[in-house]
Amino acid sequence: MELHLYNTRHRKKELFEPLDPQCLSMYVCGPTVYNRVHIGNARPAVVFDTLFRVLKSLYPKVIYARNITDIDDKIITAANESGESIESISERFAQAYFADMDDLHNQTPTIQPYATQHIEQMISMVQRLVDKGHAYAVDEGAEGQGHVLFAVQSMSDYGELSNRSLEDMLAGARVEVASYKKYAGDFVLWKPSADDEPGWESPWGRGRPGWHLECSAMIETHLGETIDIHGGGRDLVFPHHENEVAQSQCAHDGKLFVRYWMHNGYINIDGEKMSKSLGNFKMVRDLLDHYAGETLRFALLSAQYRSELSFSVDLLDQAKAALDTLYGALKQLETIEAVMPKSPAALLDQPAYQALLDDLNTPVAIRELHGLAKSMVQASGQQQAELKGQLLACAELLGLLQQSPSAWFQQAISDDAMSVEQIESLMAARQQAKLDKDYAGADDIRAQLLAAGVVLEDSREGTTWRRE
Repeated sequence: MELHLYNTRHRKKELFEPLDPQCLSMYVCGPTVYNRVHIGNARPAVVFDTLFRVLKSLYPKVIYARNITDIDDKIITAANESGESIESISERFAQAYFADMDDLHNQTPTIQPYATQHIEQMISMVQRLVDKGHAYAVDEGAEGQGHVLFAVQSMSDYGELSNRSLEDMLAGARVEVASYKKYAGDFVLWKPSADDEPGWESPWGRGRPGWHLECSAMIETHLGETIDIHGGGRDLVFPHHENEVAQSQCAHDGKLFVRYWMHNGYINIDGEKMSKSLGNFKMVRDLLDHYAGETLRFALLSAQYRSELSFSVDLLDQAKAALDTLYGALKQLETIEAVMPKSPAALLDQPAYQALLDDLNTPVAIRELHGLAKSMVQASGQQQAELKGQLLACAELLGLLQQSPSAWFQQAISDDAMSVEQIESLMAARQQAKLDKDYAGADDIRAQLLAAGVVLEDSREGTTWRRE
């Protein structure tokens, strides 16, 4: 079975055929680092980390770039409000982002470029666009002097990615109306900086780049003129990704910029789209104070990436319970060494792997993990060891089940949670009570543990425990 992905550009699922099967390129829009990231920022990171894992199982080399936007008006505002320098606040929150993504079991991308390290490349791209007649600098002495804008009417197929006409885009977007624009839909490539704002010298005066320009320049620098996959949230299709296409293709004489565009759906909280204006955004770090990172990851993968995801405490509790079940199955076989598949090709007949090759159908893949775990427990001998290896290999593609069952079940969920030593002491007392035929006493201990949020599970192999 081959990999199929939904291509936003063509609005359909397509067979994935890389430009160079020996070396794939993928770019995903990263965070603007002025604050801790919310769970909506985490969804594309988890989705495209999963794709990164799948691609690496299929191809010898995958270059995955995820950028850090460390120059932006939001960062300037945050620095002014806090009194902290722009460099300090952006680096502090970049490191916080890395830590949060690590806690969600994301692998480190191949490249994590910072926007401010690519100013020279951005200026070069703007100059090329001006020279080719796709951009214009505002005349000296006019209102808006120091701005350079992209002329959207100079590109015949502008709007193809988002499937909108110029008129529709103007009607459906918040467009800055400025007298210095030749057309209302023209967007900023370079803008002037005030004396108290960060800026760099350029042919158009001291200034800083527009948001869209940053990604185009970083992609050109690290991945080339045409890349295989570009990902991000659905909210970025327009204007951000549409404008990336415009800048990059016009700078490269119409050469195709991205072969496969992929976009994840929104996250809803309590039935509403996650929005800072509504005050319903949940910081990843706050959630990690109450749930394991693997639980958050499982919850984010519980819906197919293009679908909207309803995020709630119930969803997180369901994710934890599902992981408890999977780790519980592995705990029953903890003493059995897994026989890992010799290569990804050995997994091709596994429905979980096949689901991932079908446009990252993670809900089906997760369902198949449960089926595989059940078969594993019911099997015996060599087959049991092989099924355990297949379960772990398929789960690894999802970034799941990569710790020992004991480590999973021994995670304390709160400061006042019963300690592992207390749990094991009570379990030993319960076992002794059963040996003494004091079944009422054994039941009392089970009830005591349950009241503390600890569930006992008896089987032929012995008794295991998990936290609710």
